[in-house]
Amino acid sequence: MKDLGGRVGEAVRHFWKTRQAQEKKQGAKSGRRDQGSRSAVTGGAQLDGFIRLVSELLIESGIPDATIFRKKSTELPGFFRPTKEWDRLVVIDGHLLASIEFKSQVGPSFGNNYNNRTEEALGSATDLWTAYREGTFASSPRPWLGYFMLLEEEPRSITPVGVVEPHSSVRDEFRDSSYARRYELFCQKLVRERLYDAACFLMSDKAGGLKGRLRQPSSELNFETFVASLLGRALAFSKLRET
Repeated sequence: MKDLGGRVGEAVRHFWKTRQAQEKKQGAKSGRRDQGSRSAVTGGAQLDGFIRLVSELLIESGIPDATIFRKKSTELPGFFRPTKEWDRLVVIDGHLLASIEFKSQVGPSFGNNYNNRTEEALGSATDLWTAYREGTFASSPRPWLGYFMLLEEEPRSITPVGVVEPHSSVRDEFRDSSYARRYELFCQKLVRERLYDAACFLMSDKAGGLKGRLRQPSSELNFETFVASLLGRALAFSKLRET
């Protein structure tokens, strides 16, 4: 993982530059901006820098490029729904090795989007593991499942948020927590509850992000730990195939 810090910084820079370009393009075409940051949200491609970086690291570790699948060929069958499209798949000789989901969130609607992101991640993992248990995929060792989240760091994402408790008390760790803290807890729990094999949680503000700066609030959820887990699984699987 040579110069990993610099490569992660470049991926962060790509995220903010892509958002900026999408907002400008949308405004030039229609003469007005979508409400809030909807134009950038719906534009896609912001996380392509991170997705490419993970693919490059896999290839550098000896995983054949032909086994790494991109968009339009990343559909997997589910149990509760017919299929689900992931952001990256690694499939070797018909065996599912890894599935990865890449997500981001910027303001201003942190509350609603936080709920949507958490429900989506929980549902995707439940669907995949149930399908795996029921023999939907080709017989193989347990696949590796990863979750990546990049959150905008700004006052609304780092300010403590109240909770409504009309019937029962919320867990103590959520009391007076910000959305940033809630995302950190969520990613941590995804791994500790074994819904995902690894999770990555990064934060970046627009001004610093355009210069390649970011923050990693938890060593348990940093990018290096995330990719080390993935590459370890990939290399172990490759060695197993050679025996």
